[in-house]
Amino acid sequence: MSRGGESQTVPLSVLLRRESASEKIENPEFFHGEASQSKKGEDFVLVKTECQRVLGDGITTFSVFALFDGHNGSMAAIYSKENLLNNVLSAIPPELNRDEWISALPRALVAGFVKTDKDFQEEARTSGTTVTFVIIEGWVVTVASVGDSRCVLESAEGGIYYLSADHRLEGNEEERERITSSGGEVGRLNTGGGTQIGPLRCWPGGLCLSRSIGDMDVGEFIVPVPHVKQVKLSSAGGRLIIASDGVWDALSAEMAFDCCRGLQPDAAAAQIVKEAVHPKGLRDDTTCIVIDLQPPEKPPQPHPKKTAKGVLKSMFRKKSSESSSYADKEYCEPDVVEELFEEGSALLADRLDMRYPICNMFKLFMCAVCQLEIKPGEGVSIHAGSSDSRNSRPWDGPFLCSSCQEKREAMEGLRPSGNGRYSSGSD
Repeated sequence: MSRGGESQTVPLSVLLRRESASEKIENPEFFHGEASQSKKGEDFVLVKTECQRVLGDGITTFSVFALFDGHNGSMAAIYSKENLLNNVLSAIPPELNRDEWISALPRALVAGFVKTDKDFQEEARTSGTTVTFVIIEGWVVTVASVGDSRCVLESAEGGIYYLSADHRLEGNEEERERITSSGGEVGRLNTGGGTQIGPLRCWPGGLCLSRSIGDMDVGEFIVPVPHVKQVKLSSAGGRLIIASDGVWDALSAEMAFDCCRGLQPDAAAAQIVKEAVHPKGLRDDTTCIVIDLQPPEKPPQPHPKKTAKGVLKSMFRKKSSESSSYADKEYCEPDVVEELFEEGSALLADRLDMRYPICNMFKLFMCAVCQLEIKPGEGVSIHAGSSDSRNSRPWDGPFLCSSCQEKREAMEGLRPSGNGRYSSGSD
């Protein structure tokens, strides 16, 4: 990357040689299916397979599976479905090899989620949406999530892994404390006479989630910063289930996998939705995506039975490094599901930092969120105002434009956010 934001062209033959050198095992085959029953018409699915990382190169591909569960209308879910992927990809520096591209995903997902929320709110729209956004590149699965839809994995070895976070206020004390410290209030619906009913909600607005895209009428402390988890499967593969809360309010992860065992993905998704809806009838939009990742050159097989039934694995085999750095990492085949990255902080200073070995590939004078060019001296460091002594140098990047800095301050309770909207410094 040259100075001034101009990139140097890398010949395709060089990129392909780099790809070939980094490939240690064959990519998996995967098969997917989806099913839904609609009550409000606010659930939306995005499926894009064989997306190209290098334009015109059919080898370096990835796939995207996303679920948007809207509330208070469908506009936020539709807007996110149409714009989120492009916003994520625009935050990834060009001309990266496969390993660099994978390591850049967590930061790019944060930037893409925040930009999508910011752009949607600038159009003065109110509805909101949860998002569970899954990118599959080879055996690596990266999941970014806000809200209470979930993505769970059953590996071929028999373990169940939670790849998303639940941002319901009822069960997340850390998020409740974050909201109250940012100026929001958390409590149950007061029906009068001191009687309180229902789940914990954020006031004003009464949303029971602490993170989403949209929801400008609730308050800026309902943030779009996603929890991101990245794992690598063994070459034996596994099954992913992505589903809205209509499924998880009725079924545990283990119940969902058990009820569809032996079924192909399309039939499995339909069975999960049926099992979730059957006990109490259709009470909410209920949507499910099932994805099977399998070793290549083998016909689709029914998903194997677990070898350790009833055991939910909440811990992964950690990498030896204390940090989430990918320096000098080789994608050797693991014996079990391997955690590559996990971070759930709501602070942009934690999520858009420069601990990546490819930091020099990120344009210095480009807003880390909206990707607009910033003139030297006009950007605000992501570390400005940070209480973390490790990030106490305000001249260090990355930088935010004035509009995104105001967005960040409102999200983190550093300035009043009025009725929930931030004031844009660029409009």
